[in-house]
Amino acid sequence: MWESIRRWFDPRELRSVGSPPDYRFSLANERTFLAWLRTGLALVAGGLAAAQFLPPLPLVHLREVLAVGLLLLGATVSVRAVDHWARTERAMRLGEELPASRFPAVLALVVALGALALVVAVLLRGAS
Repeated sequence: MWESIRRWFDPRELRSVGSPPDYRFSLANERTFLAWLRTGLALVAGGLAAAQFLPPLPLVHLREVLAVGLLLLGATVSVRAVDHWARTERAMRLGEELPASRFPAVLALVVALGALALVVAVLLRGAS
């Protein structure tokens, strides 16, 4: 694990493997990385907004659970982004198949579950 993390911060290590891919593919990989970072930042902003601006919800501590969940999800997405970028760049340099990931599906499910929790909270607030 520490070897992977070290690779994120040492571009010489990454460039010492295989041969340079077409720069267009490296730039596309970087754009994907930046899109994931924007997603992570949006989740963090959503978590801060939930903590600061949501009124108390009918379910005890639901606001705090949603806020912390969004903050943790944003941090996870950011770390996952850099890991996926490094693994993809390495695969391209070695001429290997690009790494598959279940993370987008997991992220979509977690966001959907959070949205459903908010729907329940809104309906409960409206019923009271």
